[in-house]
Amino acid sequence: MSSPVEIPFKSFIQLKPEENTAIYLQIVFEFIKAIQTGFLPEGTKLPGTRILCRLLSVNRNTLIKAFQDLESQGWIETLPNKGTFILSQHKQKNKEEFIAVPNQNESKNNIGFNFKRSAILENPTETSSLPYQFNDGMPDLRLVQNEILARLYVSKLKRQKTSKTYEQIQIQSHLNFKSHFSNYLNLTRGLRISTSNLLTTSSHEISLYVVTKALISPGDKVVVASPGYYISNMTITNTGAQIITIPVDQDGIDTSRLKEICKENQIRVLYLTSNYHYPTTISLSAKRRMEVLELASQYGFVILEDDYDFDFHYDNNPILPLAAFDSNQKVVYVGSFGKSLPSGFSYGFVAAPSDFIAELEKHQNILEPGIDVIKEQVLSEWINEGEVHRLSKKNKKVYKERRDYFVSLLNEKLNSKIKFKVPVRGLAVWIEWIDKFNLITLQKECAANGLFLPKTVLYQTKDLTATRLGFGHLEKEEMEKAVSILCQSIEAISV
Repeated sequence: MSSPVEIPFKSFIQLKPEENTAIYLQIVFEFIKAIQTGFLPEGTKLPGTRILCRLLSVNRNTLIKAFQDLESQGWIETLPNKGTFILSQHKQKNKEEFIAVPNQNESKNNIGFNFKRSAILENPTETSSLPYQFNDGMPDLRLVQNEILARLYVSKLKRQKTSKTYEQIQIQSHLNFKSHFSNYLNLTRGLRISTSNLLTTSSHEISLYVVTKALISPGDKVVVASPGYYISNMTITNTGAQIITIPVDQDGIDTSRLKEICKENQIRVLYLTSNYHYPTTISLSAKRRMEVLELASQYGFVILEDDYDFDFHYDNNPILPLAAFDSNQKVVYVGSFGKSLPSGFSYGFVAAPSDFIAELEKHQNILEPGIDVIKEQVLSEWINEGEVHRLSKKNKKVYKERRDYFVSLLNEKLNSKIKFKVPVRGLAVWIEWIDKFNLITLQKECAANGLFLPKTVLYQTKDLTATRLGFGHLEKEEMEKAVSILCQSIEAISV
């Protein structure tokens, strides 16, 4: 990845000389956080130490000491005459293979022209062929009802005979789908929207992208939680926004700190995962939910509420999103639907004031100009006939059983080593390790024993050593083996 000086280091590397922690350690912790949240994707070439010293206003010896620490922990690698790169644990450590990504001159010679390269939007997702794997909370594709959907899809195709034009079919089908879908959201999430308040997209990520594109301009100040969601952090940073982080505790984001930030800054957007904070799985308390809405009204910022995992809640009275209580039209609600459906059938959506939705549609017409008429007709029928509710109820029962069994394993095998709360929704458990150790060392030890821990589930700062462990994709026997390897690996690195 080229042009490292264009990376907005000051927006996510925030040093505080007034604190007692040594500056070189602050640099280490801030770089690790930036790597984990996706601000510095693997393979990124860092600027030279002299340039970076000017950007961060630090002494060169201090920066060199920090880089030595980062390299010893496996976060970066320095290649003679080539530069310093964010280290990929899945690339060969030889020079020829590693420099193929960041060498800009080679790229110019190979393709014959220059182009803009994003230092932000690299996909942080890692893959592995190891037999056992944790992720950050994905559903089990083995539970998907492929046969039922395939039958319904084929039947719709066979009946697709009409004298209407394709454009007429698209418009009618899409309006019908939006009507059913908006009613579904009103029923399940307490919203009060019509079709003019709804945008449907092919994925949650597309929804988030078009919203930030229309809502945020370069230089705007956006508040995000820390630790936070790496996908949204990447998307927001790509707009040129200035990121301001806010801490999270057992009641969600710190609203007193949010108020202080609002007094000192003109905030454009607060990005919030209020119902199921990523990655800690904490729900924003009722008191703070009201405080956030009041602060938005008082200071005029927009709440970008991301409800990425509503499909998976385990009680009969799920917490409704802030959007359900938004009387001042300050909330833009982004969510997902159908994560338990086959790939290609899930949806992203945005619920917001109608004028804003109309603006988003302009962007969507460029990104997704076509409408899959048959898919929308199939899903409309599923919603109308209640099949979506039945499938959701069936899957939630399975995932609740898996959550309970996974929690019992953690209590049995790791009780003295971790602390955690049982999540009331979602497919992951946030665990904080009582002892301090290097998570990359744990990752390597687990891999040697057949268990894959992607970097996106590892969180480490000077005050925090934590892991987000997804359980939804694992059956009981797989959980037992994965937790057993995790225990074995902890014991090995603790010796």
